[in-house]
Amino acid sequence: MSALRWDREGRDWPHREASRFVEAAGLRWHVQVEGTGPVLLLLHGTGASAHSWRGMLGSLAEHFTVVAPDLPGHGFTKGRVRSGPTLPRIAAAVEALLEQLALSPAIIVGHSAGAAVALELARTSGTPVVGLSAALMPFPGLAARLFPALAKVLFVNPFVPSIFARIARSSGEVARFIPRATNSQIDAEGLRCYATLLGNSEHCAGALAMMASWDLETLKERLPSIAAPVLLAHGTRDNAVPIDSAEEACTLLPACRFERFEGLGHLAHEERPDLATALILRVAEEHAILHAEGA
Repeated sequence: MSALRWDREGRDWPHREASRFVEAAGLRWHVQVEGTGPVLLLLHGTGASAHSWRGMLGSLAEHFTVVAPDLPGHGFTKGRVRSGPTLPRIAAAVEALLEQLALSPAIIVGHSAGAAVALELARTSGTPVVGLSAALMPFPGLAARLFPALAKVLFVNPFVPSIFARIARSSGEVARFIPRATNSQIDAEGLRCYATLLGNSEHCAGALAMMASWDLETLKERLPSIAAPVLLAHGTRDNAVPIDSAEEACTLLPACRFERFEGLGHLAHEERPDLATALILRVAEEHAILHAEGA
């Protein structure tokens, strides 16, 4: 199967009117930009795309210039990160995109692996970060060694992405997989978008490449050096990233607070976009990025 095409799969993509394509860092980025005001950068997680912010984009655009790219290897962004999609290289590529857009974030929000990219960007800038269901810590015990090795094995096998995509294209498979993998119940539009993404072998290959290239042990060691203010919020029913791993990560960050999304799973921001939006607005007000209503 060929890469996702904007004139085909993208014809009814959420917030299509906000989409643009930008050349930066050797990539052709798909990025959605909407609204005016302080710049808010939204970074999705592994295997997702900018569509994961569909329930929040309109509300956030009333307060911010919202920038939501498809990360390298994901969605409608085309090309490869030079020398591999490691965390520092992905962050550098995002910085190049922002430079090309002539935009500087006042606040960065990342979901799952996107939270790790957000922290890498904030490590030098000091920009406030909101991490939703943040994937920041190595897997516990034996999985810490086996999972990265398994991801690398799967990535180098050229047949694996096609097999994954073929399974995803089976009738109803994604609608069963998403709740099972994330413990989240999301809307029909979200399931449709994930079915499109996971049914495409190029997108699956990009997600596998990211997982195979990341070094979470090194990220854990670097957390104490990140002085930026951080708020981590996590669904209490998340079975993709254990909540205690996010709590541990918060203890390692010098300026971190932790909150819970009660009864929600890994895709809490898609289940309850209103709660995630309110959280971001509150953080922006706390840091005087936005002025509180009535103040």
